[in-house]
Amino acid sequence: MPQDNMMKLECKECKRINYFSRKNKKTLKDRLEMSKYCKHCKKHTLHKETK
Repeated sequence: MPQDNMMKLECKECKRINYFSRKNKKTLKDRLEMSKYCKHCKKHTLHKETK
């Protein structure tokens, strides 16, 4: 699994990194945002891609 497509997803409320994923950087140029479950907040929150 190449490391250059890896991205981290950070919770917008508690600012903790909860998920790691991959994306195709050639087709998706902008940063990804999706609703995921945060185990620290104990609810679904918006998660944003970080470096």
